Amino acid sequence: MTPAELSRTVLHAVRRAVEDGVLRVPVPQAVQVERPRPGGCGDYATNVALRLAGAAGQPPAAVARTLRERIAREPGVAGVEITGPGFLNITLDGGADRRRADVDDAVEQVRAHAAHAHAAGIDRGDRAAVWHDAVALLRRTQGLGPAAPVEVRNHPDTTDALGTDATRWAFLSTAAHDLPRPGEHLLRQHESNPLFTVRYAHARARALLRNAADLGFDPGTEDAAGYDDELERLVVDQPGVVASAARLRAPDRLARHLVSTADALLVSQHSVLPRGGEKPTAAHRSRLALAEAAGTVLAGGLTLLGISAPDHL
Repeated sequence: MTPAELSRTVLHAVRRAVEDGVLRVPVPQAVQVERPRPGGCGDYATNVALRLAGAAGQPPAAVARTLRERIAREPGVAGVEITGPGFLNITLDGGADRRRADVDDAVEQVRAHAAHAHAAGIDRGDRAAVWHDAVALLRRTQGLGPAAPVEVRNHPDTTDALGTDATRWAFLSTAAHDLPRPGEHLLRQHESNPLFTVRYAHARARALLRNAADLGFDPGTEDAAGYDDELERLVVDQPGVVASAARLRAPDRLARHLVSTADALLVSQHSVLPRGGEKPTAAHRSRLALAEAAGTVLAGGLTLLGISAPDHL
């Protein structure tokens, strides 16, 4: 079950509670699920009970109990616990098989999103034009129609000085109400440059695949239980981040997610390949598969922002 599917499952539970008369609230258009924060548990968590408590005239914990029994009956849900003032923490069925499927589903969605970008083409211009272009593309990936323009702190086109990639990153990685900072720092090949970090992490993912091929092994998913938890979470969350960026008309959300994914990949890369005389194992194959998925996520996200993702840097 993907985060988007789980979101619909939770929304269905809210709707059934309203139809049963145990909750008297307007049914929200969407419900957000995310990885549990410190103090949470399970695979995903949602604050929907806290959001509905005021309208329901009930304490958040009471709303959470009402929803817990309905969510727990849904296919694919192994259990639901309540933490804090009323957070619902959801554990899914499937173990390693589910983790493999979640990563595969995320990669498939990322590739579909990137196909929209290749078909649409990318324009250049001042920041307002670039922002509008990116928002329109993000919304097309979600099947959404045109939206009212966002008020953006504008900046003249700097493409001639910095190139398309650095200019678009400067314009799109900063929130609409903030002033972008295009400059030569975005051309430096250094970890202090977030654009370089994202593109370098993608190039490292491609290099890991080449190095593994030289050692005689390919990606595999026999040991998905050994995935790096943080990197897996970020890969699986990418389609939801794209959906949120499209809905809120905020491509900077996608840019920030790409930086987090790149940082996690660069931390985990050292465990992907065998060391010394070590033979490749199922764990190495699975880590390589996750690194490959992360590279696909990075390339797809950059493509949605109109930025190239070279295999070599």
